Amino acid sequence: MSSTKPISEFMERHFRHFNAAALMDAAKAYREHLAKDRKMMITLAGAMSTGELGRILAEMIRQDKVHIISCTGANLEEDVMNLVAHDHYERIPHYRDLTPVEERALLDRGMNRVTDTCIPEEEAFRRLEKHAVDLWKKDRSDGNRRFPHQYFFELIRSGVLDQYYQIDPRDSWMVAAAEKDLPMVVPGWEDSTLGNIFAAHCLVDDCEPRMMKSGIEYMMWLAEWYTANCGRDGVGFFQIGGGIAGDFPICVVPMLHQDLQRDQVPFWSYFCQISDSTTSYGSYSGAVPNEKITWGKLDIDTPRFIVESDATIVAPLIFAHILDM
Repeated sequence: MSSTKPISEFMERHFRHFNAAALMDAAKAYREHLAKDRKMMITLAGAMSTGELGRILAEMIRQDKVHIISCTGANLEEDVMNLVAHDHYERIPHYRDLTPVEERALLDRGMNRVTDTCIPEEEAFRRLEKHAVDLWKKDRSDGNRRFPHQYFFELIRSGVLDQYYQIDPRDSWMVAAAEKDLPMVVPGWEDSTLGNIFAAHCLVDDCEPRMMKSGIEYMMWLAEWYTANCGRDGVGFFQIGGGIAGDFPICVVPMLHQDLQRDQVPFWSYFCQISDSTTSYGSYSGAVPNEKITWGKLDIDTPRFIVESDATIVAPLIFAHILDM
């Protein structure tokens, strides 16, 4: 095969069975969804930002292939940490063989490990903390309240972080999101490093908890966004991993139906999950998509896909096909 042919052509030829076929079906249905002028949500769990998914997700955002993102607080901050401290990261390819003593040695050096990658505490966490605290203190003084992601957008747009950039900003999905003012929800933001730092500053009375808009307010905002953007056919839902990043926003549809009686609002109109979680007793992350029909999230004819594989491999390939790379 000629090296000049795009990735998507390679996939069309070779990805024909099993998980590879499910990947192709999901990618083609995603493209069909966009061709019908419908919007798509992407949800990010796990450590996708530390895994540098931003290298291709940023282009998806720039080309309007994603219209809203739900992510964990960790994915929100870790993309920006990679942006400002990438040169200080360390890869540990033999991470499976580390002893507890070696793990403690990494801690003592300020290197927090995420699978095979160590995030440098001083260059990443503390560098962001200084500028985030400046914004928090100002908002406290001015009586302003914001969502967590809005503080990150402000840090990026203000240029205060430019001095630290260590990767091409085009490879940062948060930079692309800030430039687009992409709609976002960040459920459970307090379960993140900067969330912990914010709590610490509240304890020493630098900040107040009420100045940070809550998860309930994110759900209220999402209910109105979905109602305004679903059209007659609904919004698509592309879920990477499990957990709160996906579980939280998908519930907006049954809430709209059952609690607000907005019966005219359509179900989610596409669903795909990339996950290596297996179906087991009570494991929502490993539940097959059909289970979501019983919860009023998907309908009988909603295109439904599950790709049981490593998201760091699968997501870039699906995005490459959608971008016709």
